[in-house]
Amino acid sequence: MTTHAVRINGASKVFNPGKANAVQALVEIDLDIEPGEFVTLIGPSGCGKSTLLRLVASLIEPTTGAILVNGKSAEQARRDQDYGMAFQRAGLFDWRSVSKNIELPLELMGWKREDRHRRAREMLELVKLDEFVDHHPAELSGGMQQRVAIARSLSFSPSLLLMDEPFGALDEMTREHMQDELLRIWSETKTTVVFVTHSIPEAVYLSTRVVVMSPRPGRIASIIEVDLGDRNEITREQTAFFEKITQVREALRAVEAHRVDEP
Repeated sequence: MTTHAVRINGASKVFNPGKANAVQALVEIDLDIEPGEFVTLIGPSGCGKSTLLRLVASLIEPTTGAILVNGKSAEQARRDQDYGMAFQRAGLFDWRSVSKNIELPLELMGWKREDRHRRAREMLELVKLDEFVDHHPAELSGGMQQRVAIARSLSFSPSLLLMDEPFGALDEMTREHMQDELLRIWSETKTTVVFVTHSIPEAVYLSTRVVVMSPRPGRIASIIEVDLGDRNEITREQTAFFEKITQVREALRAVEAHRVDEP
């Protein structure tokens, strides 16, 4: 039997439980993600997308329910370095070169210096920045910095990559370029990706499945399969692409309408 990359079973999250300012962020989330999938979480602001990602990463604990990563507890998966993370801000250290930024997690894991150098160069080749090995973050564009951040998150070959709006601060053309780069890297590494975004076209373009979440307290309202084949510039102009965008948009409108209709 194949082990799920991620299995979320009845996960709920309450912040400040038992207090006057308690907030129910997530309710009874059930979601299975298979190895090699690219799954995107989308929903209204405050619906708990990032909270769910943090639960999978074991950065916070669920109030109820269970989360497994590669068949083990999320906490154990974190200890075993089963996942890498990328955020909206690249989070690079200005005083370290591009290569040294990528090597940082490897240093913390005790890799030998020559192995770290070799791996950093391999990752820079993967994200097509090998000529910038000795540059510093301030010398790179925003898109290039995000590529370095992705290279860093993949440097230790995690089976799972968690991404929280990594392209949200980029201009539209750079964002589309980064989407193509991410799909290329995903195809080459076979890494499972869980991705958070507010952009409907981005969710459709990148994903094998789009998970639509309801307003807080967040629930899974619908899961939309996306089968567009290999993605490229032509994909963005195809009828099937726009049809999927419409399907996701209508699912989001439905959950918003339900919020308005609630007493």
